Amino acid sequence: MQATMRNNVTELGRPDGPPIVFAHGFGCDQNMWRFVTPGFVDDYRVILFDAVGAGGSDLSAYDRARYATLAGYARDLLEIITELDLHDVVYVGHSVAAMVGVLAARKEPQHFAKLVLVGPSPRYIDDGDYVGGFSAEDIEGLLESLDSNYLGWSSAMAPVIMGNPDRTELGAELTNSFCRTDPEIARHFARVTFTSDNRADLAGVDVPTLILQCADDVIAPTAVGDYVHQRITGSRLVRMAATGHCPNLSAPAETVAAIKSFL
Repeated sequence: MQATMRNNVTELGRPDGPPIVFAHGFGCDQNMWRFVTPGFVDDYRVILFDAVGAGGSDLSAYDRARYATLAGYARDLLEIITELDLHDVVYVGHSVAAMVGVLAARKEPQHFAKLVLVGPSPRYIDDGDYVGGFSAEDIEGLLESLDSNYLGWSSAMAPVIMGNPDRTELGAELTNSFCRTDPEIARHFARVTFTSDNRADLAGVDVPTLILQCADDVIAPTAVGDYVHQRITGSRLVRMAATGHCPNLSAPAETVAAIKSFL
């Protein structure tokens, strides 16, 4: 099956415009970009897709061996780019999809013009002087909770990840998105995501890169954004007024403005 079908690719905007690809994070799908993409459709060829296992992707294509690391998702991204014959791609990756973009840009940098990393984290677990935001025990407890009661975990964690407790509709949307994901796939993807370590990959990025760092982000705290910025030579770090981990939903206007300023 073609990657464009497997990953439920959607195209918007100008067919002859420069390509901009939006990739979603854990437990989400391409719908999470619906408030951001209107800011780009007049000038860009906008490409959205669902990671295999999410949204309208082909669930039968989920292979635990292929997706045992984030490299499998990077391979999917490169296949989409190749099938659509995209050049000088602007890649916008949220959360774990930020590291997917890093891996893809390292492997085949010729495809990419710029990277935009929204709330990136190369490693979620603290390690010596490195502050990832979680202890190994925190992550194991999170994964055990997810394994034993995925729906309960989703209801409890999604509002925390979203932040913005005064806007309960945002937490509810993320909860619903988590709950639409196949639990078995979500459990596997969560373990791959939260135990990954891509710190060594950052130094190999040779594409102009923007890092968007939200305030009060429990998933990718300020120290992590600083670390990514320091390790990617020439990158630009923007500290957003937006709070929580999902500015594409909570602060789309600020997100669009930051990306456009970089472009």
